[in-house]
This record gives sequence, C-alpha cells and structure tokens, in this order.
Amino acid sequence: MFALVDVNNMYVSCERVFRPSLNGRPVVVLSSNDGACIARSNEAKDLGVRMAQPWFEVRHLEREAGLIALSANFELYGDMSSRMMTLAAACAPRQEIYSIDECFLDLDQLAVPSLTDWCRGLREQTTRWTGIPVSVGVGPTKTLAKLANRLAKKSSKAGGVLDLVHHPAWIEPALRKTSVGDVWGVGRRWTVMLEE
Repeated sequence: MFALVDVNNMYVSCERVFRPSLNGRPVVVLSSNDGACIARSNEAKDLGVRMAQPWFEVRHLEREAGLIALSANFELYGDMSSRMMTLAAACAPRQEIYSIDECFLDLDQLAVPSLTDWCRGLREQTTRWTGIPVSVGVGPTKTLAKLANRLAKKSSKAGGVLDLVHHPAWIEPALRKTSVGDVWGVGRRWTVMLEE
C-alpha cells in the first residue's frame, strides 16, 4: 500500500509562500531562459496556458487577464522540496523520493485508525509547516496511488485526499475517468497503440 504525496503546482506554490499577493491570481513560472511556462497556477491553467508553452504565445495575457510571469528560482524550490520531503519521511516507515515535488510513502507497516484522517493530517501539517499545499493519493500499487493523487487534486469533494485501498469500489470508476495517456508510465506510442 502506497501514498503519493505531491505538491500542488510546486514552483508557483513556493513563490506564493513568500509572496502571498500572488494567491488567487494567474501565475506562471518560466524556464531558465524565460522562454517557456514550466509551472502554472490553477488560475493560469483556467486561462488556457499549457505546460511548456512558449512565453511569447501567452504574453498577451499579462495585459488581457493579469497573468503574472516569474523567472524560476530553483534554489528556493529545492530548499522547499527538502523541507516537504523531510516532513513526509518522518510520517511513514519508508519513503521513496520520485521527483522534486512528489514522493511515495510505503504504508504497509503503518497502523492508524483511519487512513483518510491520517492523510488529511499529513496534508494539513505540510501546509502549516512549509506553506505549500500537497495532495495525497493512496493505492495498493504506485500506479493507483498516482491515479488517486491526480483525482484528489481535481475533485473538490476529495479535499486533496483520495484512498483507493479502503474504497476499492472507486478504482474502476477512477480508471474509466482517466484516459489511457494519463496513466503513469504510458507514453505517446503506447497511448496510440492502446487506444487502437
């Protein structure tokens, strides 16, 4: 049984910790040469800004929609990631850091009365101690934990936490809602083949 802890909009969330005036506003973080959008707030996503979209294609949204563009600060993001990972590691028997903004926690040896409450507590503690919001998805496999996390982020009812281990009846509907190309580990070529 695994939990995937993933920071919501990592680079933008880190910037908002130190610049609260950015909360609720459309924000993008640009690549090293300020050429492409490598992180987007939910508000920027709602404006149609795509991941890795060239900045020149969306620059007009500064005037038209109040889009704010920031140069990346990778030192800050690395420091905030380290804080979040340290906090998550202290909460579970084993941790596997997957990327700068996500880690798997092995929960097989964890004994808690309610896993959903435990995940909500981890989520609240992370936000309180670091200022960055996370979502937590739990599944019997890492792939299903990734899927649970993805759905936890998108669902307002989930509140940032989704447990597919203790709610196995949710797995099939979750898979039906997910296109094959959005399943972790399925690349473009496999997507075309599987869709056929």
